[in-house]
Amino acid sequence: MRPAGLADVFDTFGPAYLATRSLPRGGAKVWRAITACRTAALGGHLETCDSCGRSRHVYHSCRNRHCPQCQARAKEAWLAARRREVLPVPYFHLVFTLPHPLNALVAARPRALYALLFGCVAATLNEFATHPRHLGGVPAFSLVLHTWTQDLRRHVHVHALVAGGALSSGGEWIRPKKGFLFPVRALSRVFRGKFVTGLAQQARSECWPAGADWARLKPRLYEHDWVVYAKQPLGGPEAVLEYLGRYTHRVAISNERILGIDAEQVVFRVRAGAGLGKKTTLRLSGVEFIDRFLLHVLPAGFKRIRHYGLLSPARKRSGLAAARAALDVPTPSPATVESVADFLRRVAHIEHQRCPCCGSGQMHVVACLPPAPRALHLRGPP
Repeated sequence: MRPAGLADVFDTFGPAYLATRSLPRGGAKVWRAITACRTAALGGHLETCDSCGRSRHVYHSCRNRHCPQCQARAKEAWLAARRREVLPVPYFHLVFTLPHPLNALVAARPRALYALLFGCVAATLNEFATHPRHLGGVPAFSLVLHTWTQDLRRHVHVHALVAGGALSSGGEWIRPKKGFLFPVRALSRVFRGKFVTGLAQQARSECWPAGADWARLKPRLYEHDWVVYAKQPLGGPEAVLEYLGRYTHRVAISNERILGIDAEQVVFRVRAGAGLGKKTTLRLSGVEFIDRFLLHVLPAGFKRIRHYGLLSPARKRSGLAAARAALDVPTPSPATVESVADFLRRVAHIEHQRCPCCGSGQMHVVACLPPAPRALHLRGPP
């Protein structure tokens, strides 16, 4: 078994995959991006040490949201912007999950089903927040779509991070009346009702996929309860941001979880049941691994992170200002955009410009490297 990342899996098992399967919509673009990331295919620059003369090639990243190599910078930049939006109140984490009988329909119409999921979760949370029995005001929450399990099977769910309270029409901050935000059983029933109603409307439209029998599917959606999972409330703003960062820019699998590949299989790490911190390894054929990974390619342009209530784009500025006034807290200072060098020193704990060879010299850009000709670097599907 040799060490490998996701790009190595595509390189090794790609021909076998393409010989037996068709790529899903958007799969070719993701494939090319991942295999070209930080290689000569995308170009870059040449750096040389001013002390010992050591040179190194630094290649550009693909910045594709499905690439495991490109999420750290995007996550940090996103969290830097969110630091101005977190309120000094407890936050609650809820998870809304679609039952697996819907997986085939999701595969046929991912954009429509994901959009319906976002709409139903948002409508459910807004309905509970505005009801006087619970809060009686406008909430502030963010939703993040995930579509996978640890072993890369389809498991469509939305993570909701909800501020503990709501802003009343009179400008007061209303805190939860009990130790929890909303009753999860009631949330589950309302969420299921809204989603099934939305599916019924889609089933009557011309966009409903051929072969999908709504009369047979509907009873299966009531065979089991839809359980909204609720975690304990989180701590202060920094704890909320650290927690949120685990979910926002996560991809189906990171390179760190891929332990290696051999002639036929990919070995990767997964969580062992519900045990905290326990890990185990799983083996899949290379073709099956690629097949499962490509299940999670999002429709082009689809936003998997969305904000609602006081955080919605239309009312964010005025809504957050009113919430801070109600909580009697000052407006945070403008977020500063850190340089690449500062980011690498903080996140990777290295000084990027210090020469890795002599340890005393500084690396300087001496030449730009144009992208390699297409025929020399195309490693993905045609």
